[in-house]
Amino acid sequence: MRTHFIAIGGAAMHNLALALHNKGYKVTGSDDAIFEPSKSRLDKKGLLPEEFGWFPKKITQEIDAIILGMHAKEDNPELLKAKELGLKIYSYPEFLYEQAKNKTRVVIGGSHGKTTITSMILHVMHYHNIEVDYMVGAQLEGFETMVHLTAENDFIVLEGDEYLSSPIDRRPKFHLYQPNIALISGIAWDHINVFPTFENYVAQFEIFVNQITKGGILVYNEEDETVKKVAEEATNPIRKIPYQTPKYEVENGVTLLETPEGQMPIEVFGAHNLNNLAGAKWICQNMGVDEADFYEAIASFKGASKRLEKIAEGKGKVAYKDFAHSPSKVSATTKAVKDQYPNRKLIACLELHTYSSLNAEFLKEYEGALNSADVAVVFYSPDAVKIKQLEAVTYEQIAQAFKRNDLIIYTNPADFKKFLFSTSVENSTLLLMSSGNYGGLDFEEIKSLIQ
Repeated sequence: MRTHFIAIGGAAMHNLALALHNKGYKVTGSDDAIFEPSKSRLDKKGLLPEEFGWFPKKITQEIDAIILGMHAKEDNPELLKAKELGLKIYSYPEFLYEQAKNKTRVVIGGSHGKTTITSMILHVMHYHNIEVDYMVGAQLEGFETMVHLTAENDFIVLEGDEYLSSPIDRRPKFHLYQPNIALISGIAWDHINVFPTFENYVAQFEIFVNQITKGGILVYNEEDETVKKVAEEATNPIRKIPYQTPKYEVENGVTLLETPEGQMPIEVFGAHNLNNLAGAKWICQNMGVDEADFYEAIASFKGASKRLEKIAEGKGKVAYKDFAHSPSKVSATTKAVKDQYPNRKLIACLELHTYSSLNAEFLKEYEGALNSADVAVVFYSPDAVKIKQLEAVTYEQIAQAFKRNDLIIYTNPADFKKFLFSTSVENSTLLLMSSGNYGGLDFEEIKSLIQ
């Protein structure tokens, strides 16, 4: 089968391209810019476009499927040519469903935790040499790609993102998968540029639950009141399995999980990650892994890339970076780190980087999100606000939103970096939360600060 990717360089898109290449498909693609690590990984497999840009001449009748990425625009020249020729055009999730429609589809949804839960499940399967297809939103230790597709595997595990499918398909991605087994970890308003109200956002999860196949399974976090309401009000014929945070203790910086065999030390920490673990356990059990085997495997799970990732450690000091950016994630991550190192000063730094977090109306959702920190810092770039064509966010609006009198706010990358490297980190934990890089911060330099 011959496939052509319009916007092949994205994190998700290039991984799907690699997966199809590994499956034996003929893959081509275009993009106007491709960055690392996508560039090197595509080049290694001979899939990197010879030159960047959009070339309608690449679009011919010989192509069986066009896969359209979110980075492309509706007036993309290659997309227009594909429409003119009447070619089959798929969004990323639409094509994944085509690959998965004859498999048992396991879809992990939720505003937060879905990458970690999907990663936990795949770690357990990999540990026990159980082959499954998958798509996950982070690079995992022991896995070559973030997407793996075969003809023979019975299960496919999919991270179910609620964001839009493509420039011409405005449905949330997870509406296209029709799960046999589904999980919802939490619902906290996000993507306000697409879902303007909380009610509108919640409705997407109601649709997701209603699309679970008859006789299917919904595993849900009953500690989240919105998730619980969505699950309990669903009327389709499915089995519902609630889960909650298991009992655990923290001793000398080590988290001990209560299991039927007694306390077990684990690598991940924080109530939110223990809650994720409980959801992953139920999914694995419904995929044929018993409880004892799950615990044996999960003990060695170190976390997904960019999810509460330890970047440096020295005597009496440690630094973590985390992808957290939404209010609920920031609050959970900050509390988790403080609970893990209660006797150390916690310096928590948050970059406001996403469309939602830079929106003045949405900012109030951050109230209390950094309360667990001893030193709370917020960084945002006025340039990022301009790029996203939003109204400028003021210093006063941020200060008012977080409701914290001692909040430190930076808008200049150099000033923020100067603060970091002039602050004493003795007997401290440094937590850097962002989906960006603080205007060009080299995280390798943080190691010299800590070690």
